[in-house]
Amino acid sequence: PNAMAGLKNVVRFSSINATPDFKCAQNRYKTKKIASYDMTHRVAVLDHDLCQPKKCGLECIKYCPVNKSGADCIVLNEESKKAQIDEDICNGCGICVKVCPFDAITIVNLASELATDKIHQYGPNSFRLFRLPTPKIGQVVGLLGRNGMGKSTVVNILSGNLKPNLGRYENPPEWDEILKYYSGTELKQHFEKIEQKKIRSSIKPQQVYQITQAFDGTGKELLEKYDERGVSRELIKKLGLENSMEQSLKELSGGELQRIAVAVAASKDTEFYFFDEPSSYNDVFQRIGVARVIQNLARIGKSVMVVEHDLTLLDFLSDFVEVLYGEPAAYGIVSSVLSTKVGINVFLDGYLPAENVRFRDKKFSFDVSSSSTDIFQEGSDIVTYPKLEKKYSSFSVTIEPGRVRKGEVLGIMGANALGKTTMMKMIAGVEKPDSGSIDKKIKIAYKPQYLQNDIDVEVIALLDKANGNPVEGSLEEEQILEPLKIKKLYNKSIKNLSGGELQKVAVASCLLQKVDLYALDEPSAFLDVEDRIVVAKFLQKFVRSFGKSAIVIDHDLQLMDLVSDTMIIFEGESGVVGQATSPMPKADAMNRFLKSLDMSFRRDERSLRPRVNKLESRLDKDQKASGNYYYKH
Repeated sequence: PNAMAGLKNVVRFSSINATPDFKCAQNRYKTKKIASYDMTHRVAVLDHDLCQPKKCGLECIKYCPVNKSGADCIVLNEESKKAQIDEDICNGCGICVKVCPFDAITIVNLASELATDKIHQYGPNSFRLFRLPTPKIGQVVGLLGRNGMGKSTVVNILSGNLKPNLGRYENPPEWDEILKYYSGTELKQHFEKIEQKKIRSSIKPQQVYQITQAFDGTGKELLEKYDERGVSRELIKKLGLENSMEQSLKELSGGELQRIAVAVAASKDTEFYFFDEPSSYNDVFQRIGVARVIQNLARIGKSVMVVEHDLTLLDFLSDFVEVLYGEPAAYGIVSSVLSTKVGINVFLDGYLPAENVRFRDKKFSFDVSSSSTDIFQEGSDIVTYPKLEKKYSSFSVTIEPGRVRKGEVLGIMGANALGKTTMMKMIAGVEKPDSGSIDKKIKIAYKPQYLQNDIDVEVIALLDKANGNPVEGSLEEEQILEPLKIKKLYNKSIKNLSGGELQKVAVASCLLQKVDLYALDEPSAFLDVEDRIVVAKFLQKFVRSFGKSAIVIDHDLQLMDLVSDTMIIFEGESGVVGQATSPMPKADAMNRFLKSLDMSFRRDERSLRPRVNKLESRLDKDQKASGNYYYKH
């Protein structure tokens, strides 16, 4: 195909002086339609953060075959001092992508019919969005896809904060043209209301910590300011915020801020509600409360849209799902509306059968086995610990004896403020228990729950330090950094990383250390669905392949089901007393934990992923009656 694209380029620039024989060849070439690129739409995107012309020597300009033919396909923009690509004459050969040392260029050829579905483009060589999801009155529509696929653009357009330019960033269309474009669709009515200012939107942002910068006061004052429906008392109770309302927002935890942000968004009296990752920082119990608040908005006839990377929560609260796919930070495409079950399975498969589009090379599969303890042998303990106790002024935690074996991932689950992180810190040697002692002979690497990104250091320097040696060209780069897709971030500063990028760098930094036990506290935070599955599968493969061990704390039930061999369950009263079990077989632990949630799981018959049974459904009742809250076999 690249050779054909190159021939097409030769035809384009040589036809003026072409011989009759060459023109005949050109006509035969067109007639046979050998060049499928004639039916494609070119997408050329430049990451301005990664493009560094002063360091690279402008390889993209030097080696571009179109440039060599005398045309200006790639030039240096005089204003931005960055490369600029002419998409109209680019032949899609991909040479510039390969020679760019900083992975700053993305070239993609899409089906030409998508060009007519372009909804918004920010500028030349910038991100563009194709198609839009459709809000549905009285329903919760879930958006499922990787980070960088355009969810912020979707939110801004559907809320009326951004006028879609249909790809014409230099000559944006007026509303009459936009409405004509959507004629005959459900979105036309939505945009008519936006134009007439008859629709209001309520948005729960992703970065809840920004609330503390925008509002100086208590949670109660914030909620009272925006409560237009008179439901603040009800929301405070449903979201477990009774003890948080009198405190200053700056004093609250991430989970408390998240739930207050959900309460504020839900208390407004608007027609359209959008919740961006409402599960972050919350434990499983709190996530269910958040889901029920969101579902109640749909029940009273509101249009609700949710972006969520916790598949269990998305499965639980959504009526429909629309998949976002494409190339992160380059382009995003919105699928047609699908049922929740089909939408999640389609995303995991990486294939949209209705549109005949494959957007991922491989599909994600799930292991049918509920436990993997049979692979461990006696005497393979990497660490054992006796009964541990730790007391503070107003909180105490007791941990029953346990062990972690070579090649094992031990999962830890439970509500917030029960001592899970305290246990992790005691095993890691960061904190000393009041009763009991930990074997100090093993080496432990600890990835904390909250990550600091206020340092102006390049990612590569941080990774070199964690590894003890330069990682570029090393075995560790091949074994750890390439599978986690960290290499592209080498020259980025830590302070400029997104939440998901920072999380992956933190996980990689932990695994690069030469230790026996890796302790990871909430590694799923800010990661999208795809990265969560990749990290979970990689972590399990890593510890088994190298005879290491890992302890993982997380609230994503599907990730914990995927990554864990054995589990510890924390119970008690949050913020007062915590009690941890000894390590249990995964099936027993999941059954016990799901029972405390009053939730039952089954296997999806096709993807084998764990699915939540609808409350009070036949399957839900049958499984609970038999005591089998985990999978029905």
